[in-house]
Amino acid sequence: MAAEPRSDPSVKYSFPPISPAGARLLILGTLPGEESLRRQQYYGHPRNHFWPLIAALADKPLPLSYEDRLALLNVNRWAVWDVLEGAERIGSADAAIRNPAANAFGAYFAANPEIRAIAFNGQKARTLFRRFVIKPGIVAENDFAMIALPSSSPLYTKTLDEKLAVWREKLAPHTEPRRKR
Repeated sequence: MAAEPRSDPSVKYSFPPISPAGARLLILGTLPGEESLRRQQYYGHPRNHFWPLIAALADKPLPLSYEDRLALLNVNRWAVWDVLEGAERIGSADAAIRNPAANAFGAYFAANPEIRAIAFNGQKARTLFRRFVIKPGIVAENDFAMIALPSSSPLYTKTLDEKLAVWREKLAPHTEPRRKR
């Protein structure tokens, strides 16, 4: 997307990716919501289940600071990003996304060659990825394990425990083995 529309309050942009060294799994959302944009944090809404899910999967208590939450991603060597670089959207609902533009995944995967799986935080992320990113010569669908996860959004009706059971089951093969001390 061009830089000009950044003054338009209906145009939203994603954050840079969070990519721990040697990341093997990329968790993709769609586009940051209003509270995340205000806080300049991935999954910044306090009712979003993303960070409680990541903490539980890392077998750690939920950290209070954003920096400590980001450190949880290192436990399993998981990266986080959004499918969209930008789009028009009033509010935070994925259903309100208009005129989307995808992030530069060809360059991202070239710079992060150890990523073997992509997990989609919600159906809309998966749909947008398939629509805008799966292209010959850039990304083929069989290049990665593709994992559909229930959305961590507070608007998605499953409870945290229900979401955790699915996330744990589907992400288990992509969890780093814990080192014995």
